[in-house]
Amino acid sequence: MSAYTMEIYYIIFGMLALLSVFGLIVGVSNDACNFLNSSIGSRAGTYNQAVAVAAVGVLLGACFSSGMMSVARNGVIEPEMFTFHEVMVLYLAVMVGNIILLDTFNTLGLPTSTTVSLVFSLLGAAIGMAVFTSGQFFTCPLADYINEERCFKMIIAIFASVAIAFTVGAIVMWISRLIFSFRFKTVYKYIGPLWCGLAFTAISYFIIFKGLKGSVFKEDIQMLVDQGLTATIVMSAGVFWVIFSAVLQYVCKVNTLRIAVLAGTGSLALAFAGNDMVNFIGVFMASKDALFDPAVTTENVNTLKMGEILAGDGAAASVGYLISAGLIMVAALFFSKKARKVTETELKLSSSNTGKERFGSSQPARIIVRTAINTSRFIVRITPKPIADFVGRRFAPLTPEEETGANYDMIRASVNLTIAALLISVGTDLGLPLSTTYVIFMVSMGSSLADRAWGRDSAVYRITGVLTVIAGWLLTGVAAALAALIVALIMAYGGTWGMVAMLIIAGVLLIKSTFFTRDEKQEIRLIDVNNDASVHEFATAAAGRLGRMVGIHKAMVKALLKEDLDDLKRLRKKARSINRDLEVIKENEVLPTLPTIPAELADRGQLIFRITEISLTTCLRLMTLVKASYNHIDNFHAGLSEAQATDLLALTEKIGRFYPNLIDMLKAGDYEGISAMLGTTEQLSDDFADCITRHLMHSATSESDMRNGILYLTLLNETRAMVSHAFALIKRIKELYEG
Repeated sequence: MSAYTMEIYYIIFGMLALLSVFGLIVGVSNDACNFLNSSIGSRAGTYNQAVAVAAVGVLLGACFSSGMMSVARNGVIEPEMFTFHEVMVLYLAVMVGNIILLDTFNTLGLPTSTTVSLVFSLLGAAIGMAVFTSGQFFTCPLADYINEERCFKMIIAIFASVAIAFTVGAIVMWISRLIFSFRFKTVYKYIGPLWCGLAFTAISYFIIFKGLKGSVFKEDIQMLVDQGLTATIVMSAGVFWVIFSAVLQYVCKVNTLRIAVLAGTGSLALAFAGNDMVNFIGVFMASKDALFDPAVTTENVNTLKMGEILAGDGAAASVGYLISAGLIMVAALFFSKKARKVTETELKLSSSNTGKERFGSSQPARIIVRTAINTSRFIVRITPKPIADFVGRRFAPLTPEEETGANYDMIRASVNLTIAALLISVGTDLGLPLSTTYVIFMVSMGSSLADRAWGRDSAVYRITGVLTVIAGWLLTGVAAALAALIVALIMAYGGTWGMVAMLIIAGVLLIKSTFFTRDEKQEIRLIDVNNDASVHEFATAAAGRLGRMVGIHKAMVKALLKEDLDDLKRLRKKARSINRDLEVIKENEVLPTLPTIPAELADRGQLIFRITEISLTTCLRLMTLVKASYNHIDNFHAGLSEAQATDLLALTEKIGRFYPNLIDMLKAGDYEGISAMLGTTEQLSDDFADCITRHLMHSATSESDMRNGILYLTLLNETRAMVSHAFALIKRIKELYEG
């Protein structure tokens, strides 16, 4: 066993503190959408209003999160089986493994969860250290080192919450919509105080009997519970809030539903901080208690067991740390740029708005939708007609004239917030580290299903999206355990050098993800079809991309004849870049614009769409040409013959000759020049036919001639198709300019 001075453990502690601060900032920035989406999606308040309310909830939740700190201390590991040195290495492995995991998942664009990452990282690191401590790889008695019962309970709770949240969200939303319908203002006029009173009562209950149980008031709260006064207090609070809501609604003319949604945002932020705080600072807090315990000395770091030191939750002396962590989270909410870029996944999947779907379809989703449709038809057949008609009227969707532009209304927003806060708070009260991401996401998906936001045209894609996210969650657990296990083994067996190597890797990934990660999110930018200048700008840009494609084609031919592999590789990247740009333009500009085009400008919208599609097809032809040329040279095949090279160069010069003045002609309105250019199509077609005929007249005499012949015919056919699409593109651009 290596001997270490206490200085190395202070360095480890400092790294854990730094990583915890980073985790708090990134965690809040990435998870802000979990408690902000309902307010923003329903337009209950501005972004700043939602953030201000959430900040209060986060700060309160941070103070109430002490009961969850035991997860990192003794929720997964059996601390009495590990020495001080082993525990510090274990905690460092958890944090480093988490960084590697999060960086990998962010790079791949896969969903993840900080709660699952923490629990499974602790599990993986504990297994690694157990193997190191026992010296047994395959026969290690893991049951002695891992709190199996608690660990199993937490894992089951995490994944069971997915089904529970979805089911509860769907049931409550269906009942709520049956009461209010989508035209809820009339009904809300009469029962609004009762609805808001219930919401405010639930929030009060969460704060007092769930949140404050972990604070300095826990003894007073427990005394009220022991005296059987819980029901009395809740009922009294309910009466007060109903009266208070009635005064606000009827006397002060205040939109109480908006207040309920904002209050729900605060309570959900409170639940988030109270439950997820352990994900960011739990390991740091446990290492602090271990490092600064008087029993730990340089002489006993390899012998002192941590059973007594890491017993309980260590909360009494940690209030200052909890408040500091809460302030960091609040600062991140207000100042982090990432926190302002609310993610679109949940809103997109829960919205009834149609358009470009983020996810494709899958066989499991098609089976689920088919089963649901058949089940629905069966239920309709056996339901008495008066009941079916009543339910149908309550769920009748809003007409386009009644739409407000919000992703969903405030009835659904209040259900999402209240149910999610309830489930998370109950889990926290039971000491279970439920994933707030899982619960909030699945409640939202359940309410979306019950609210009929998933129509037949979108259900397959939405369900595929949900299944994709759930699969990512399952993968998170396996990946987190494996990453922490490997890191723990490297640190344990590698000693100081192993720890240094892992810290360097973690530092590099930390810097990379903070300063050098490119923001892949693209903003929606509609094309102003009523503005000729905007339309001409779109057409000119399309012509410019065509020019770049013609230039790449010409450079490709020259590189092929010179057998310049590096140049062909560079041209291949350029062609792919143009294709990616066109995909982004189609998804974020063209497709979102089409539904907004008025009927009198439908022809203009059709031209915009056709220009985009033809541009993509032209680029795909170009990519085929470049790829074929690159592969031919990369496989060390012989170059084209002199006759083939001569004919190909002549064709390339003719193709390049028609383009250079296109943009100038468009801007000058020189449509006669463009028409003359388009008139060369037939001549070019004859030239291609002549080249093919001359090639076919010469039979292949060797394998080299055969390979060259295949490449040459591919170049001729794909180039002819590319030129045909290019001329069609020029014609559509000309029509768009003329229109």
